[in-house]
Order: sequence, then C-alpha cells, then structure tokens
Amino acid sequence: MARYIANKLFYTLISLFILISATFFLMKAIPGDPFMSEKKVPQAIQERLYEQYGLDKPVYQQYFKYLGDIVQGDFGISMKKINQDVSSIIGQTFAASLKLGLVAIVVSLIVGVLLGLLAALYHRRMIDNIAMVVAVLGIAVPSFVIASILQYIFSTKLHMFPTMGFKGPMYYVLPVAALSAQPIAFIARLTRSSMLEVLNADYIKTARAKGLRWYAILFKHVIRNGILPVVTYLGPMTANIVTGSVVIEQIFGIGGIGKQFVQAINVRDYPVIMGITIFYGALLMLARFLTDVSYVFVDPRIKLSGGRED
Repeated sequence: MARYIANKLFYTLISLFILISATFFLMKAIPGDPFMSEKKVPQAIQERLYEQYGLDKPVYQQYFKYLGDIVQGDFGISMKKINQDVSSIIGQTFAASLKLGLVAIVVSLIVGVLLGLLAALYHRRMIDNIAMVVAVLGIAVPSFVIASILQYIFSTKLHMFPTMGFKGPMYYVLPVAALSAQPIAFIARLTRSSMLEVLNADYIKTARAKGLRWYAILFKHVIRNGILPVVTYLGPMTANIVTGSVVIEQIFGIGGIGKQFVQAINVRDYPVIMGITIFYGALLMLARFLTDVSYVFVDPRIKLSGGRED
C-alpha cells in the first residue's frame, strides 16, 4: 500500500512540475507584456518597472527564480494591484469558491446517486425515463447557458432568488444548480448502469432466493458495489466543478477566485494568472490522488502488488 501511494504521489509531483513549467513558458510566449496597455511612461520608469518584476532578466533566470519561489509558496506580486501578492489574493477569494464548490459536489453526489438508483430500481418505467431525460439535458446544455436561464426565470421573472452576490443561503441556490447540473447527469447515468449490472448479478438473485430482506440487500450489496464508478468519477467531477466555477462566479457576481482569474486575464496580470492556474492545477491533482487512494479502500477486489493495480 505504501509503495502504491508513493508511486501515485511521485507522478502527481511530476505532473505539477510540468504544469508549472508549461504555464510559465506559455505566459512568456505571449507577445508584449503587462505594461504595454498602460499610459506612455518615461523610459527610465519603464525600466524600473521591468527591474522590479524581474522582466529585465533572461527567461531562463526568471524561470529558475519562479521555481524557487513556488517551492517556498511564493507566487509573486500582482502587476496590477498595488501592494498585493498573489498568495494573499488567492487566500482572500478562495473561501467563496471553496464554499460554492463543496456545496455543488455534495448536491451532485446526493442528487446524482439518488436519480441513478431510482432509475435502476424502476427500470423502463416513468421514473427511469424522467431521470434519463434530466441526465441528457444536464450533459447537453453547458453550465453557463443553464445559469443564464435560471437567472432569467427565477431571479428576473419570478423574483425567487437573488440575481447577483453571495451573502447567504438563498444566494447559493442558482449558482449551485447551474454548477452541479452536468455532474448530476454523469453520476445519474453511471449509477444507473452500475446498479442495473449489480441488480442482475447472480449473488443478488441468490441473496433474494435465501429470503434476505430487500433493504439489507440494497444497502449492503447493491449500493456498495454499484457506487464504485461514482468514486472513480470524483476526480473528473471536481475538475469540472472547479473549472466551471470560473464562469459561474462571473455570471452571478461572486467574488471568488474564478472572478479574479477572469479579471487577471483581461488586464494580463501574469503573476495572478500563473498563480491561480498552478493553484487550481494542484487542487485537481490532489483530488485525483485522493480518488486513486480511496478507490483501493472502497473496492476490496483490488489487489496491489509491487505498487501496481492488478
């Protein structure tokens, strides 16, 4: 087990290193610099700006300095916000994004598994058809379209929920609904397929033939074995929710890290763009790592040998 975890951790760190390097060189490959859109300033002042942010040094020196700073947890200083480092910007805004993302993940898991389970239990009946129609719509319609529709109907027309902001429970409803629509759809389809396979398995038929109570079979065998594909999907689901929150935060005016990311792109604030990209990437890799490790605990059929899955 320790060797398996060390193996996964090693590849996670390698992936993070590649992400940091790719992000840095992509930023450097973009023509111009963050100060080109500013008002024309004297040459001496412009040179001092380049010196202050290290832009006057060769790219390889900037790269190694950036790597050294990242190792120490320093993402640099914003080029557009006075006296604000990237770490403090992430720290101040991440709380709102974290709350939104966690609520969306919980809602996605509960609603998605419930829909999939009902669809499997009532296979080829009305509930199954309704659940699958909801799932298809959730997959087919992008989250920003769902967000705009929800905002128009429930905020502008019906006045049931606030249009913008993030000040209380009522402000969560529409952003969470938009953000979790697609994960709910995927989880419902995964759960339905997996549950149907388990329900038709021989050991379930044997358990029912022995007279075991149905709810005991359902909770001890059907749900436990049928939930495994959902566990595998936790990593990609976290990625979908994290990347989707960037747009959702902008639509609903939520002062989270996604909104900061969009604003940084608009003004070409390179340290903020790179810092948030690396921060997001590290979070996603951590989620993937935890999913891989948790999968071993959830599925007792997985055997580990020499750090590899059999």
